[in-house]
Amino acid sequence: MFEAVEELLVEHADLETRLADPSVHADQANARKLAKRYAELTPITRVYRAWKQAGEDIEAARELAAEEPEFLAEVKDSEARREELTEELRLLLVPRDPSDEKDVILEIKAGEGGEESALFAGDLLRMYLRFAERIGWKTEIIDSNESDLGGYKDVSVAVKTKGARTNPDGSPAQGVWARLKYEGGVHRVQRVPATESQGRIHTSAAGVLVTPEAEEVEVEIVANDLRIDVYRSSGPGGQSVNTTDSAVRITHLPTGIVASCQNEKSQLQNKEQAMRILRSRLLAAAQEEAEREASDARRSQVRTVDRSERIRTYNYPENRISDHRTGFKSYNLDQVLDGDLNAVIQSCVDADAAAKLAAAQQN
Repeated sequence: MFEAVEELLVEHADLETRLADPSVHADQANARKLAKRYAELTPITRVYRAWKQAGEDIEAARELAAEEPEFLAEVKDSEARREELTEELRLLLVPRDPSDEKDVILEIKAGEGGEESALFAGDLLRMYLRFAERIGWKTEIIDSNESDLGGYKDVSVAVKTKGARTNPDGSPAQGVWARLKYEGGVHRVQRVPATESQGRIHTSAAGVLVTPEAEEVEVEIVANDLRIDVYRSSGPGGQSVNTTDSAVRITHLPTGIVASCQNEKSQLQNKEQAMRILRSRLLAAAQEEAEREASDARRSQVRTVDRSERIRTYNYPENRISDHRTGFKSYNLDQVLDGDLNAVIQSCVDADAAAKLAAAQQN
């Protein structure tokens, strides 16, 4: 698996030379592309060089230990160090999701269960908002449709990082997509609903859709391909909401994808927010289509923890949360709903990395 690293080192050196050429930066888009690739290869180069040095240290320590046994401890230390670097390098060579550093648009929709499902959708929204707050991400509710009892029939929220896009070593910083991409799917809840008078446990569900937020340069949208409809906002609102045709629905005619927004006061603001949602949905659709058409080799690199049905169950009577993709189970549901979601998500990250690493080793 490490044989390909030498080629990556050559590519890294070539990129370093090209980025030092001022003429390359005349094309800013190309310069950003080269810089991004350079940042991806930098940690691989650093760890591989340390790995090779550790091998040389082992040989030197063995030669010394052959004559002086007290150097045997140094041999063991060098071997342990190389094992650590071997595992670190393996993980760095796992095929990487190019969208990992992106921000996301997260959508939650009530499903089976009527008002109880809408209330659960509200609980999920609060969980994600609290999780983002713990990490230090910025959130913005783009559009929402509240239910009669205070839940949500559907709600869209943008989740963004506040920090830099690169780590101190030049590698791409982990974005929101890297963690929240595993949340897409059907979330099932088992509890006694607020609408239940006899105390019986009911099962309902809400759907979560997570898409990387697209920049304008990533998705080309032709104005003639759009149908824009305006209508009167519904639900609670301020002075201008519900009295003017400020809500906007945008339909992308070639794909049939629809995005709408009614939260803002002006039609222009609602149009801008709806376009944000539309761009992210078009990008997600394009990526899914590309994955479907890809070869078996390409598909083996696609994340394996996908948006399968019923990905997770939230059992209130037992205070239990279960992820059906990874087998993760814990009895701290109250804490998870308060935003302590790291352990659940990490089980998905680990399972995904293990599957990709196994696939890469077979190729």
